[in-house]
Amino acid sequence: MAAQKSMLNEFPWDEDYRVSNIENVLTPALVVYPEVISSNIEQTLRLLGGDANRWRVHIKTAKLDYTLRMLVERGVRNFKCATTLELLVACRSGASDVLVAYPMVGANARRVREIAETFPQARISVLAENEEQVLQWRGSRVGVFLDINPGMNRTGIEQSHGAAIVSLVRGVADAGLEFCGLHYYDGQYGGLEERERTASAHAGYDSLLEVVSEVERSGVSVPEVITAGTPTLPCSLTYPGFRGQKFVHRVSPGTVTYNDATSLAQLPAEYELRPAVLVLTRVVSKPRNGVITCDAGHKAVSADAGVPTCVVVGHAELTPLSPSEEHLPIAVAGDAAGPEVGEALYLLPRHVCPTVNNFDCALLVRNRQIEAVEKVTARGREAPLLGTQERTATLAR
Repeated sequence: MAAQKSMLNEFPWDEDYRVSNIENVLTPALVVYPEVISSNIEQTLRLLGGDANRWRVHIKTAKLDYTLRMLVERGVRNFKCATTLELLVACRSGASDVLVAYPMVGANARRVREIAETFPQARISVLAENEEQVLQWRGSRVGVFLDINPGMNRTGIEQSHGAAIVSLVRGVADAGLEFCGLHYYDGQYGGLEERERTASAHAGYDSLLEVVSEVERSGVSVPEVITAGTPTLPCSLTYPGFRGQKFVHRVSPGTVTYNDATSLAQLPAEYELRPAVLVLTRVVSKPRNGVITCDAGHKAVSADAGVPTCVVVGHAELTPLSPSEEHLPIAVAGDAAGPEVGEALYLLPRHVCPTVNNFDCALLVRNRQIEAVEKVTARGREAPLLGTQERTATLAR
C-alpha cells in the first residue's frame, strides 16, 4: 500500500481544472470537464485504430446522459451496463446495441424485457450461465451472451467446462433465442504489475480461444467475443490471437471516459488519458496540528478501493486518511501549515465509478467556468416495484 500511496501522489495539478467562481457551489460537488471527456474518447478510439465499433463501453462509469450522447456522437453505439436504469438511460441516449452485463433474474429480468419492448430500435442482450437463465428469456426479442468465468469467480461458467458451454449454446438456439457470443471479464488482474498482468491475461485468452474453437466445431458460429475492462485493455489490444478472427472482438472499458487515480496508474502513459472528473471539496476543520478535514467523506468519494480514497491534486504534502460518512481527515506532511478552513481542494478518486454514483448532479466546467448543471441520469436504481418506474421517474424530474 505504501508504494501505491506514493504513486497516487505523483499526479500533477493542472490549473485548467480550477473552477473560477465557486462562491455559490455547495460542496462536496462532482465536477465534470467535457473537453477532457472528449479527449479521452478520442484517445481510446485512436487505440482502437479509429474503429468505434470495437468499443462496447461500460456505462457504469459514465452515468450521465450528457456523456453517453458524446459517445454516440463520436460513433460509439455499442454499450454494456449493469442495472435496468443504466439500460433505460442508454436506450434513451441513442445506443443501438446494449448488453446487460449482469445476471438478471426474477423481476429484474421482466423489467429488462419491458425496456426491450419499449425500445425496439435497440438491440438488447443479456448474460446467461445456466439453462434456467436462458429459458427465462423465451418469447422475448432479447439476445443472449454466455458469461465465461476467467478465474475472477464472480459470475459465469468456468472456461475449462467446454462441453457445458457448448450444451448451453445449443440451449439458446433451442429456446428460439439469438446467441450473441461470449462475454469474458478478466478484472482480477488489475492489481498486477503490467508485465505479469499481460502474461496472465494472454494465457486466459488462449483458453478463451479454445472455447471458441470448441463451439465452432459443434457447428455454431460465435458472432462476438467481449473482453477487457480498463485494467486489461492493453492486454487485449496486444493479444495477436484476436486478430483476423471470424468473430467481432470488442473491448469494454468504461473508466477510460473519466479516469481515476487507479486507472491512470494502471494504463500506459502513452495512452494520454486524463482525469475528466474531480470532486470539489472545502476544508471545514483543523482539529489538531498536522490534520485538516474536508467535507468529502465516503458518501462523496467512494471508499471501496481502500484508503486513501483519493488524491488531493496539486498537494503532494496532503494524504487522505480513513473517511467517515461526511468527513475526510487529511494528514499534512512535515511542518507545512496546510490549507486553511474554507479553502477549496480538488480530489481525484481512486475509484471514479461509484464516486459518480454518489452524486445527483454534476457541474460541467469549461475554460474554468461553470457551464451547466447536469443530472447524473443513471445514478442509483429504478423504483423497486414493477409498474411504477415511469411514474417515479416523472416525479423525480
